Amino acid sequence: MGRNPNRLIKEKSLYLKQHAYNPVDWYPWGEEAFEKAQREDKPLFISIGYSSCHWCHVMEKESFEDPEIAEILNTYFVPIKVDREERPDVDSFYMEACLALNGSGGWPLTVLATPDKKPFFVGTYFPKEGKWGRPGLKDILLQVAKLWKEDRKRLLSSADRLLNALKGERFSPSTASLGEDILHSAFERLMALFDGKFGGFGDTPKFPTPHKLMFLNRYFYRYGKNRALLMVEKTLTQMALGGIRDHLRGGFHRYSTDRYWLLPHFEKMLYDQAMLIFAYTEGYKLLKKDLYRKVTEEIIRYLEREMFSPEGGFYASQDADSEGEEGKFYTWSLEELKKVLTPEEFEIVVKVYNLRQEGNYREEATGRLTGRNILHMTKIPSQLSEELNLTEETLKKLLERIREKLFKEQEKRVKPSVDKKILVDWNGLTVAALSYAGRSFENHRWIELAKKTADFILEKLLSPSGKLWHRYAEGEVKYEALLDDYAFFIWGLLELYEATLQGKYLKKALELTQTTLNHFWDEEGGGFYLTPDYLKDIPLRKKEFYDGATPSGNSAMAYNLIRLGRLLGLKELERFGEKTLTAMASYIYRTPIGYTFALIALDLLVNGSKELYIVGTKEDYTPLLKEINREFLPDLDFLKVDETTKAVSDHINNLSRLNGKTTYYLCRNYTCEKPTDNPEDILKILRGY
Repeated sequence: MGRNPNRLIKEKSLYLKQHAYNPVDWYPWGEEAFEKAQREDKPLFISIGYSSCHWCHVMEKESFEDPEIAEILNTYFVPIKVDREERPDVDSFYMEACLALNGSGGWPLTVLATPDKKPFFVGTYFPKEGKWGRPGLKDILLQVAKLWKEDRKRLLSSADRLLNALKGERFSPSTASLGEDILHSAFERLMALFDGKFGGFGDTPKFPTPHKLMFLNRYFYRYGKNRALLMVEKTLTQMALGGIRDHLRGGFHRYSTDRYWLLPHFEKMLYDQAMLIFAYTEGYKLLKKDLYRKVTEEIIRYLEREMFSPEGGFYASQDADSEGEEGKFYTWSLEELKKVLTPEEFEIVVKVYNLRQEGNYREEATGRLTGRNILHMTKIPSQLSEELNLTEETLKKLLERIREKLFKEQEKRVKPSVDKKILVDWNGLTVAALSYAGRSFENHRWIELAKKTADFILEKLLSPSGKLWHRYAEGEVKYEALLDDYAFFIWGLLELYEATLQGKYLKKALELTQTTLNHFWDEEGGGFYLTPDYLKDIPLRKKEFYDGATPSGNSAMAYNLIRLGRLLGLKELERFGEKTLTAMASYIYRTPIGYTFALIALDLLVNGSKELYIVGTKEDYTPLLKEINREFLPDLDFLKVDETTKAVSDHINNLSRLNGKTTYYLCRNYTCEKPTDNPEDILKILRGY
């Protein structure tokens, strides 16, 4: 590259290594940088992003590769690069500061802070020079350098005011209480925001937010409101048809920049794939649409083919850019297609995927058509086959042949890079999703993938003291695990237990739950802190409640605690789940649709749950579980009574066989039906609730 690397070359993070040849004298987040800032009396310049972030790449090219900006940063600041996926706690703290100052946030996140890490200026993307009313990075840096020298009290005062504002209500206990009314409020608000033509909620940009759909599935299950299921069906179908779905390789891009689900930001995130596996699997169970099964299979095929580490565990993300251009790998000109396909195939692909000579892919900044096309559909296969005068089966085979040819052609292109770090939180979600889909579709391969991933985490990322690490990369484990790591992995272990009935996974879920309570619980205000009590390198310990692209750690822990408490008869765990939701109550009442995963947990408290205990042999109970797993029963958990499960729950020690036969105990809200050795009795009751 013509210049010596900076110290980021020693890091494992792909994002940090992408900046290793910048002329900026970058430091990773750590004591070396903080000590230098104190010693040389300089403010910190903290730049936070991630490897698949398009605008992070833009800012790097415009500013961090620029010698003039580098000289300013190296002279007047201590520059720090942070991978938000490795240090979500650092990102969360400064993002909250950004939201407090500006009302909005995003990445790259740009922070100016005192040597003791207190922010006094926070923003997102800045061009090098000011334009379009947006200040330029160069002017900001020079102005702050001047103020630091001539009017430092002003900056320090700003930092103190901002930190005090962030402390605010975070530490005050909630006095609100949650009830059934908030479930109805959330449903009504989702109805009001629903896009009846294209699915999803709100206008643009559109994110999948699968937990909103999962909430609606449960609302339909509990209250029989067809409108809830119609919103789910419309959204799942339109996303499956749109350009946000990768029609050749499987998986979904991060979000759509338009209301039609056509033009995505092309990065692919592991957590999106995991949550969408849940949404499409649940959608299939309720609606029996083959399209949803196909989408689920494609997502998992993509993950296994391109994101699974040979060691075990899934990689974090795949970039939006290749050869310096966003979407280049995924888009097509008609000339490229003509070279690969027969005339008949070309005609079909143009009609099915809505391709045009001038292209349908517009540059986001200018709106200009690029001559390139995003594969997307506007009609489901049955409608298309009628229009093309083909049988549905003939069209299906023809499209499979076309996709195979285009896939092979695409393989010749430069692929977007894959960020090969393995994160416990996102892998926890993936273990949960694969386990749930595996048992729902009777796909043992998917369950084995989940097992390999969970076993990898337990072997490589669990310390002898029982604490998790957050990240694995190139043989190195690093960074203390945060709340999301524990919450999502516990969820994964719970789902994996129900897919395998191997008690070791339930036992480990319970152990990690206790670790989470010991080190993350807020005794004063209730709920869980993002960081454990032994992590001290951020100015403020904070709690996160909002369910964004993924559920919050607090929502997931509430869900875990209620399920584990009821399944194992440990009422203290359920009470912690209730207290967690109570801590969130005032936030939920303000904006219920911002907390739909918390409402999934609340639904179990409001409307009850069922627990099925099995005493007997696999040969006997397997047919029953197959039937159960095909049904959508979000309020049911089940447990096999054996030596391992007896060791973690006194609740089940007295359960035994009737007449030497496999026996089933079905309980609801701590009250059990009469035990039976007839699985048909159980199915009748479950289907009748």
